[in-house]
Parts: sequence; structure tokens; C-alpha cells
Amino acid sequence: MKSQEPRFIADVNVGRLAKWLRILGYDTLFQRDLDDDELIRIAVREGRVLLTKDTRILRRGLAFTERLNVVLVRSGKVREQLRQVVQLLDLKITNPFSRCPECNQPLVPRERDEVEGLVPPYVFQTQTHYMQCPACQRIYWRGTHWQRMRKELQSLGN
Repeated sequence: MKSQEPRFIADVNVGRLAKWLRILGYDTLFQRDLDDDELIRIAVREGRVLLTKDTRILRRGLAFTERLNVVLVRSGKVREQLRQVVQLLDLKITNPFSRCPECNQPLVPRERDEVEGLVPPYVFQTQTHYMQCPACQRIYWRGTHWQRMRKELQSLGN
């Protein structure tokens, strides 16, 4: 039986980590306006791992039960945060660049002719693979930013 991929919810103090977990392909909720009580409620209800730097959450009784899984993020640097979570939870990078880093939706492949006029002319002339977010409509392609992010992910070592 295949184990289910972990899903996350990130506190406001680890928003950049949430974006990188999405880039890795992990379902990661992040909303700036959620208070601690709401974060905990969502994490428990949906079986999400709560990512936070807020030690007050750990002081709550629920944080020490099987109902709530909390990762206390130690570093202020996103690269170290990502490394901590990947190592601690033994995350595999099997489906990177499959979610929108902005709104967490799974990306949908688009044909080149579908994005004509929606991407810069140079991008249209030089790229062949496109993905689009069905929610925010952003279009992604494998440009130099993709290459830099891919190299960063490879540095995580798995």
C-alpha cells in the first residue's frame, strides 16, 4: 500500500518555505490572515503538517497528540528551512514544478499554440513546454528561472 504524500499548512512566518514546498510539488496551504487557532483547526481537520517558527503553538496540548503534526522551523533562511523539512520528513522530490507556487493548484500542461499572445514573444519563440495554473491563470515555462530553481532543488540531495 502506497503511503500518502504529506500535505502542509504554513504559518505566516514561513511563507517562503510554503512557496518552495509547492515548487517541490507538495500541497501546501498558506494564507497570511489565518490565526494560530485556525491554522491548528485546518491542520487537524485535513491531516496537514503544520509548519511554524512560533514556539507558542508547541505549548498547546494538542501539539503533542497524534491529531496534530507540527514542525518547528528553526532557521530564518529559506534554504535551511527547506533542507530541515525535507530531511526531517524524508521528502522525495518526485514531482517538482507540478503546482502553482503562488496559489497551490496543480498545474495543467498547455500546448504552445494555446499560450500564443499570453507569454512574451521571446518566450513563445524559444520555449516549447508550458504549464498553466487553472486558478490564477499564470503560465510557467522552463526558462532561466526554472533552471536556477532546479539546481537549488538538486542541492537538497535526494
